[in-house]
Amino acid sequence: MKPEFKRNDTMKSPGEAMERVVEVNRCAKVVKGGRRFSFSALVVVGDREGQVGYALGKARENADAIRKATEMARRGMIKVTMKDRTIPHEVIGRCGASRVMLKPASKGTGVIAGGGARAVLDLAGVRDVLAKSLGSASALNVVKATMDGLMQLRSREETEALRR
Repeated sequence: MKPEFKRNDTMKSPGEAMERVVEVNRCAKVVKGGRRFSFSALVVVGDREGQVGYALGKARENADAIRKATEMARRGMIKVTMKDRTIPHEVIGRCGASRVMLKPASKGTGVIAGGGARAVLDLAGVRDVLAKSLGSASALNVVKATMDGLMQLRSREETEALRR
C-alpha cells in the first residue's frame, strides 16, 4: 500500500480557489507576565486557471492569521496572461531587493522554480515555466516580485492593440 502524499494546499474541485501557506512567522513580545506571541502568515490563493492572489495575515493565533490571509488573498486575485500552458514572454519582476526572472518553457518542462515563486506559479495555472529568484530571498518579497512579473505579461493581441 502506497503512503498518501500530503500537500500544503487544500485540494478542491476545478475552478475553486486553492490555498497554499508559504510562510508563517512567530514574533514574541516580552511583557511583565512572560512572552506574548503573535503570528504572521503569507498565503497564496489561486484557481489554477489563470487567477492568483496573495496576502499577509497577522493575528495572535496561527490559525487566525492563516484565515485572515486567505480571505484577503481571495479578494485581491489578479488575472494572469498565459499562452497555452506557459507565459507569453520573458519578464523580470521586482520588489525591494528581490528580483524574479520568469521565462517561458517548452511543453513538458514543468514549473522550475523555488519557494514562493513556485507557489504563485503553480496556483496561477502556469504549467511550463523557468524561474530564477535573484537578490533577497525574503519569502514575501519573492512572492511580490513574482506577482509583479505576472502583472507585466502581455499577450500578442494586447501589445498590437497598444501600438495602434
